[in-house]
Amino acid sequence: MEYTWASILAVLAVVALELCWLKTGLFRRVTFYVSFAIILFFQVLVDGWLTKLSAPIVIYNADENSGFRFPWDIPVEDYLFGFALIVLTMLLWERWAQRHPGDAASRRTTGPLIRRR
Repeated sequence: MEYTWASILAVLAVVALELCWLKTGLFRRVTFYVSFAIILFFQVLVDGWLTKLSAPIVIYNADENSGFRFPWDIPVEDYLFGFALIVLTMLLWERWAQRHPGDAASRRTTGPLIRRR
């Protein structure tokens, strides 16, 4: 189950990177969750088409993953790796914007923080 463990470790590494080192506040922004939902929607469409068991374009070794697929035959590990890759990109982008606030290429696009009560 190498793919399963690698995807779990990727998620844990990205979350730890944000919470322990970068501390951008990305997980406290409404726009992060909206952006991620939009990305997830399209990931499901594309991944569902690529991995459907009736006519797969991408074939996974059953010994390397959990075998759990949802929905449309998408391996759950794809969601974990997708999360890790997308969030890492967003974190690095946000970190760049925080360090280079005057740079036109790093204009803040992440929106206001979620306020705790």
